[in-house]
Amino acid sequence: MIPPQEASARRREIEDKLKQEEETLSFIRDSLEKSDQLTKNMVSILSSFESRLMKLENSIIPVHKQTENLQRLQENVEKTLSCLDHVISYYHVASDTEKIIREGPTGRLEEYLGSMAKIQKAVEYFQDNSPDSPELNKVKLLFERGKESLESEFRSLMTRHSKVVSPVLILDLISGEDDLEVQEEVPLEHLPESVLQDVVRISRWLVEYGRNQDFMNVYYQIRSSQLDRSIKGLKEHFRKSSSSSGVPYSPAIPNKRKDTPTKKPVKRPGTIRKAQNLLKQYSQHGLDGKKGGSNLIPLEGRDDVLDVETDAYIHCVSAFVRLAQSEYQLLTDVIPEHHQKKTFDSLIQDALDGLMLEGENIVAAARKAIIRHDFSAVLTVFPILRHLKQTKPEFDQVLQGTAASTKNKLPSLITSMETVGAKALEDFADNIKNDPDKEYNMPKDGTVHELTSNAILFLQQLLDFQETAGAMLASQVLGDTYNIPLDPRETSSSATSYSSEFSRRLLSTYICKVLGNLQLNLLSKSKVYEDPALSAIFLHNNYNYILKALEKSELIQLVAVTQKTAERSYREHIEQQIQTYQRSWLKVTDYIAEKNLPVFQPGVKLRDKERQMIKERFKGFNDGLEELCKIQKAWAIPDTEQRDKIRQAQKNIVKETYGAFLHRFGSVPFTKNPEKYMKYRVEQVGDMIDRLFDTSA
Repeated sequence: MIPPQEASARRREIEDKLKQEEETLSFIRDSLEKSDQLTKNMVSILSSFESRLMKLENSIIPVHKQTENLQRLQENVEKTLSCLDHVISYYHVASDTEKIIREGPTGRLEEYLGSMAKIQKAVEYFQDNSPDSPELNKVKLLFERGKESLESEFRSLMTRHSKVVSPVLILDLISGEDDLEVQEEVPLEHLPESVLQDVVRISRWLVEYGRNQDFMNVYYQIRSSQLDRSIKGLKEHFRKSSSSSGVPYSPAIPNKRKDTPTKKPVKRPGTIRKAQNLLKQYSQHGLDGKKGGSNLIPLEGRDDVLDVETDAYIHCVSAFVRLAQSEYQLLTDVIPEHHQKKTFDSLIQDALDGLMLEGENIVAAARKAIIRHDFSAVLTVFPILRHLKQTKPEFDQVLQGTAASTKNKLPSLITSMETVGAKALEDFADNIKNDPDKEYNMPKDGTVHELTSNAILFLQQLLDFQETAGAMLASQVLGDTYNIPLDPRETSSSATSYSSEFSRRLLSTYICKVLGNLQLNLLSKSKVYEDPALSAIFLHNNYNYILKALEKSELIQLVAVTQKTAERSYREHIEQQIQTYQRSWLKVTDYIAEKNLPVFQPGVKLRDKERQMIKERFKGFNDGLEELCKIQKAWAIPDTEQRDKIRQAQKNIVKETYGAFLHRFGSVPFTKNPEKYMKYRVEQVGDMIDRLFDTSA
């Protein structure tokens, strides 16, 4: 219910308006009366003309002059009447157009703009001819009201018809951008065609006649909100679909191990997951590195979350480029040319700032992860950085004409990511070198240490980002760190731009550094074991694991760029550890070795001393064999091939030595209880050795 005070005010307003209308009507009536009087006067003049014409009939001489005068008078009268009609029409403009203006332009824009044109002309007339006329105020007020209605209609059309771009449409837009086959562009209609035409007409009128730029602010605010919401909607959709049905295609995951864009979208596991799958393959071949602790946080168990976040961000970056391009095309139709760049700059700020903020958050999280030695989290920077670099030319093209601060946002983020990536690489190498030798973290069975598996896993993941990682190292001018001379041919005019070959050599040197640090650390850790044989098994397993991992990936080729003999060196290290292990059996075989056996004449009765010596040899062998088999049975050599090789070599040595010993003393009467000393047959000894390194036996 309307309050009495408001109703009273409303009534007074209506009465005032009615009074104004009555005054207008009275003015018009006066104008009409004057017009009638003029008409009567004209009738009188015409009557006079008639009288004169009659006189002309009587006088030929003055006829011509009188006719000319009459013609001039008639023309003047007609012009006067025409001018009067034209002037009077301006007095009718307000009443003729008020209803249309009051009802607004919705659904009748053409008619509305026509009425606004009439009002505009009336305003111009009264300003030029009667600036003090009350009619001027009326038409000016009506014009302002009409302009406000057009501005309101512009806002309404933009608000009602500007829709968020669906995530599915965005994915279609960005997923086929690298296809080999030329595809038709995915249609992206921000506004229906009819609505767009109305928006364009209103904007042009406001610029030309409204002298108003506020609608540009309305435009960029509405479109900016839709752009930002579209990208956020894609991110949310991507996370939901990834968690429910697996990770969809992402430009983060290449088809080939090169820093080149993927040509066809494929569903593949994330980078971290892929490297772990490689490790599982190695485990199937006996390269299990799950035992043994490290101060490096394990890379397993976190890949899904990292992949989803990484792929979501990369999708959003690609989506921003495509949507921004589309927004600029739409903007060129609506916004005047000299305002387009500035309006576009304002339009993209929210979405761009959101992307840059999220990127900086990724960098900040990576810095924290480095402090925690959680290098798996740092790996999210690599695919993102690569994609940002690949997308940068398109970014630069889209941002042409924008403010310098806008253009510098992406290069600044790239620099931050390169810096944190290089820091991660260096810290990772240092942590590999300085990982402490904690006795309680060492694998009890001498298998592969977690430090080794983590190091190899990290290096394997760099294979997908060779140029990116190499550029990270080069951007920090790490060539001096690795003593790599800079060839002028390998650098461009930019101090941070290096050839791919130089980046590859730099990365190769870095990998060799990590492997060298790992080898030194493993040597230090092996000293934790009191048993030299277990230490040798530990080093053997780790060296073998590293070698097999290098061979089963492209790491071996990358290492060979700067270290040609790496593969041979690892094989020599492995063989040295096998030999060290085999020496642990000397304390068993030395009891029965030929050089340590007593000499006696066949058929001659043995002396007590000789019999006792033979008994000691049998007992020493039996006790040593049992002790070693019991201890080494709990050790592990995961690599089946290596395990069989070491068993067979040791079995051949022991069986041959023990067989010769039995052949020589098996029939010698050195005891009344031969079963006590000759406890094992040669085949039994071989079976016992076959059960070494088998915790399940």
